[in-house]
Amino acid sequence: MELKLEQMTTERRNENTMNLDTMSPLEIVTIMNQEDLLIPAAIKPHLETIAQVVTWGTESITSGGRIFYMGAGTSGRLGVLDASECPPTFGVSPDVVIGLIAGGEKAFTQAVEGAEDDFDLGANDLKAHGLTGKDLVIGLAASGRTPYVLGGLEYAKSMGCHTAAITCNANSELSKAAEAGIDIVIGPEVLTGSTRLKAGTAQKMVLNMISTAAMVGAGKVYENLMVDVQQSNEKLRVRARRIVRLATEADDETIEKALEAAKGSCKVAITMILAGCSAEEAHTRLEQTGGHVRDAVK
Repeated sequence: MELKLEQMTTERRNENTMNLDTMSPLEIVTIMNQEDLLIPAAIKPHLETIAQVVTWGTESITSGGRIFYMGAGTSGRLGVLDASECPPTFGVSPDVVIGLIAGGEKAFTQAVEGAEDDFDLGANDLKAHGLTGKDLVIGLAASGRTPYVLGGLEYAKSMGCHTAAITCNANSELSKAAEAGIDIVIGPEVLTGSTRLKAGTAQKMVLNMISTAAMVGAGKVYENLMVDVQQSNEKLRVRARRIVRLATEADDETIEKALEAAKGSCKVAITMILAGCSAEEAHTRLEQTGGHVRDAVK
C-alpha cells in the first residue's frame, strides 16, 4: 500500500510557522510554546479510554502479567524511557513494564533502517519475551500505521491480551487494530513532519498517566508518596526518609529504626509506625492487602 503522508495531520504544514526560518529565537520558542498548549486539550476527550487502559494495566501487574510498550523511532524511545523509569520510582522489576523499539537497543540511539517496516518483527519481539494473555500491549506510533507495531498488536490479540494504541492521527490503522484506540490529534508540527515535537509530547503525557495510575492501582503509592521507591543513590536514600516522615510525622530516630527493621522498605516502615506493629506483622498486613498501605494500617 502506498504511503500517503499528505493525508496525515502530523505531516501537514503548519500555517503558523511558514516563516520559521526567518523568526528570531524568541519568536521560535514562543510559537512552540503556543503550539504545545494545544496538547492537553487534545488529550482530554480520551481520558475515559486512557482510564480503561490503566485498569487493564493494573490488572496485568497484580495478576503477574506485564505492560509492553511497542514503537519505532521517537515513539519507541518514549516507550523505553517510560518503562525504564518504573523500577526506581515504583520498586518493580524491569520485567514488569517493558519498552520494545523496532531494531532493538541499538535503535534507541541511532536509526535501524527498515526495522519499523517489518510487520513480523513486532510479533517476534513479543514472542521472545514469552507474551501471555495476562500481558497488556500498548502500541505507539505518531503516524498510526507503523507495520512493526501493527504486527505486534495482531499477535497480542491472538494471545488474548488487552491491546491499546496511542497515535496522533484520527481514525488510524493502529487504533482500529487495537482494543482501545487513543488518537490524539494535535495538528501539524511547528517543523513539518518532526513528530518528536507535539506528537512526542502528547504520547509521553499519556504514558505518564498510564504507568503512574496503574502503579497507584497496584499499591505502589500511599497518599501521593512513592512508598516503593528504591534507595539506589544518595538522593533516593534522603527521599526515602522524607517519604516516611511525611507519611507518619515520626521523629528521625523512629524513622531510622523502622527503616532498619524494614530493611530499607518505606512501605513496611510506614506500616510499622502507623499500625504500631513489628516488621514481620507489617509484611503480613501488606501481603494481605495487595501492598496497599492505607488498607494495611487499618
